[in-house]
Amino acid sequence: MATTLDHTRAADSTTVSLRERLIPKRWYVHLILIIACLFIGFPLFYAMLVGTQSNSDVFAYRFLPGDSLAFNWDVVMNIAGLWRYMINSVFIAIAVTVGKTLLSLLAGLAFVYFRFPGKWIVFGFVLITLMMPTEILIIALFRFVNQIGWGNTYLALIVPFLASATGSFLFRQHFANIPAELSEAAQLDGANPLQFLFRVLVPMSWNTIGALAVIQFVYMWNMYIWPALIMQGQEGQVVQVGLRTLAGGDQMTSFGPLMLGAVIASIPPIIVFLLLQKQFMSGFALTRDK
Repeated sequence: MATTLDHTRAADSTTVSLRERLIPKRWYVHLILIIACLFIGFPLFYAMLVGTQSNSDVFAYRFLPGDSLAFNWDVVMNIAGLWRYMINSVFIAIAVTVGKTLLSLLAGLAFVYFRFPGKWIVFGFVLITLMMPTEILIIALFRFVNQIGWGNTYLALIVPFLASATGSFLFRQHFANIPAELSEAAQLDGANPLQFLFRVLVPMSWNTIGALAVIQFVYMWNMYIWPALIMQGQEGQVVQVGLRTLAGGDQMTSFGPLMLGAVIASIPPIIVFLLLQKQFMSGFALTRDK
């Protein structure tokens, strides 16, 4: 009798365990998350779908892949030349990301480990610039860049964006939480400030560097207003302005090539995020804990 009860309890326990695995205890949370993911991912899925269709398929609201993928690809890559705009954007985004990260590292080093008159005033001005979007400076920046002869050049797209208040503040906060004993030990070993930065601080800051790199790459990749204003020719334009040419202007918009171009243009930022995902998440978790 006892053996029968034990087998019954074991069977009931197995059934409950199997039920818990198939149906989580907080199943409604999983359901809400699944619905949210589907809702967020639907625009990308629909853009990929439209990228294979012609205008007649789009206006017929067909939710099946079309047969115009090859034609749309030819329009995007060969006729519109989106690949050329993407190469320009990759070069500009990488140049700004690397330069901005280096300058932000140096600024963080100066604000934490150097003593100079008015340091806190300068840092206060850096914080104030966080409240000033680039758009309000465009007219003055446009006049200055043309006066020094940088109009219609890559210098106008790179140099004005090398300084970063966000990066300076981020590295200043990060370095301020590193024990001061490391700096004292480096000084006793005869290391100069740059040696201390690149041999000690940088190896301890890869997560913060990765987080800043993702933000700045995506920011430069999505820039539209300034390149459209300062670059006159099409050869040096960026990908967002190139996508605008697919809209058709005064003519009827071909939604297939436009959506296919948008999907293709989203690939490089996705690759950068996937490569630096660990550093990106760890960098913000570290900043949040501090």
